[in-house]
Amino acid sequence: MAWWRNLAGSLALALVAAAVALGLPALDRRLPEARPLTPGLLYHVGGGVRLVPPAGALLDIARARPGRRTGAALFLLGPVRLAVVATPFARDLAAAATRLRDKITARRGSQVTGPEQPYVTAAGLTGLAGGYAGPDRIGRYVVFVVSGVAVEVTVSGHDAELRATLDHVDASVRSLTVRPPR
Repeated sequence: MAWWRNLAGSLALALVAAAVALGLPALDRRLPEARPLTPGLLYHVGGGVRLVPPAGALLDIARARPGRRTGAALFLLGPVRLAVVATPFARDLAAAATRLRDKITARRGSQVTGPEQPYVTAAGLTGLAGGYAGPDRIGRYVVFVVSGVAVEVTVSGHDAELRATLDHVDASVRSLTVRPPR
């Protein structure tokens, strides 16, 4: 008689495992990959970094990684991508800019274009800004270092779409604030 209970329990567990294995991927496919954001509200990227996303931007929820000491967010404006990444960083702004340029040029066919320029947010954070080009996209970047947190901001897209959104993207980046975790 006990073997029937074992068999019933085993079958029940197998059914639950099958439901999870088949049901979760099906549910995941039905969920949207990007969600709209409330216009004008600060978005918490993580690592103490906040900014007001550009009007009309969608958040790619698969790439949003808010955390206490680190964070990442990818905002989509049609084909234009605005990425914000915050990580602990114990060096200076020049080293952070070198690290970001190295990441950009590590992509096959991508290169930094022109000299870097100082960039200042509305809150007074000072960073370095530059441009880059790849095989199928162009972009801009800004990097900041605030109290041990490096913030890397990149925006990329095709020439016409990127130019059409740059004012909105710039307003968003200028809204950036950093309150490092304690």
